[in-house]
Amino acid sequence: MNFKTGDKVVVIAGKDKGKEGKIIKILRKENRVVVEGVNIVKKHVKGNGQQAGSINDIEASIHASNVMIIDPKTKKATRIGHSTDKNGKKIRVSKKSNSNLD
Repeated sequence: MNFKTGDKVVVIAGKDKGKEGKIIKILRKENRVVVEGVNIVKKHVKGNGQQAGSINDIEASIHASNVMIIDPKTKKATRIGHSTDKNGKKIRVSKKSNSNLD
């Protein structure tokens, strides 16, 4: 998976198609990401002696194939490629504008 926490992404499939947000969490084993403000679900929390029960809105994970990273130059969805910089370090590169994503 080529995503990192903090990347700006756009949803390209599903009920939240077209929404943009930052990646909050990455679940690498399940190939899923949690994006802020996307795929909001209701979570029922049982009360205890000090707090009453409640229903909270939280972000659920979305499959990584349903999001694309936003190109910093063109502000449009793009694929991610890999290249090496001058020091020989591997970097992520935008396929649309060939700009550095790291």
